[in-house]
Amino acid sequence: MNRINYLRKTRNIKKNKSMKITEIYSHLNGLEFLIVHKETLWKEIQSVIKDVNANRCRTKVSKEKTMKGKLLYSPVDMNAAFKKLLREKSWDESRVSYWVTRSEKLIRKTLTMSAEEQKREIESAGEIPIFSYNQTDFVKDRVAVEVQFGKYSFVAYDLFVKHLAFYVGDRIDVGVEILPMKSLQSQMSSGVPYFEGEFYNVVRQGRGVPAVPLVLIGIES
Repeated sequence: MNRINYLRKTRNIKKNKSMKITEIYSHLNGLEFLIVHKETLWKEIQSVIKDVNANRCRTKVSKEKTMKGKLLYSPVDMNAAFKKLLREKSWDESRVSYWVTRSEKLIRKTLTMSAEEQKREIESAGEIPIFSYNQTDFVKDRVAVEVQFGKYSFVAYDLFVKHLAFYVGDRIDVGVEILPMKSLQSQMSSGVPYFEGEFYNVVRQGRGVPAVPLVLIGIES
């Protein structure tokens, strides 16, 4: 192989570098549920991760002092790549609407009711119902997926609010959270969460918290 062809081949390999799953954590048998009951969806999730072209997402020139001028992975481009591939496989956005109030007693009483029943119950008790909702970006056949390259706080909201709300509302059976490994996160701008840190946060809460089956996936390029 001459030098020109070798360089072309090298560039092509770099251009098509795909993502890969490095770590998986199954909370309350979330992974086992997927493998047994939703095997096709589990294969789709793995396929999407593999099809994300990592190097095409390396577009952000760092302005941070410690990495100034370095080419980093763009969280925005990463999210966009996942969104495109998941939408192509019919993973669609979904919302769970509900009504809240200042009364703890009423909240506990109406927690598992439909939105319409919640509103009626709150109003009949003489309280003011306040409309709210949770939105999940990708839901298909009772499985929810969140791809998180945002800020640290967003992951806690996904795990302890979004997935739980959809599960309590009987809209999903399991929630999936896709996160960069620390090795990938270190090549991104500051503030992006990473698998090892969020895995620690979940384990620290104990085996039954949050009370929803989850699959945490750590990826790297």
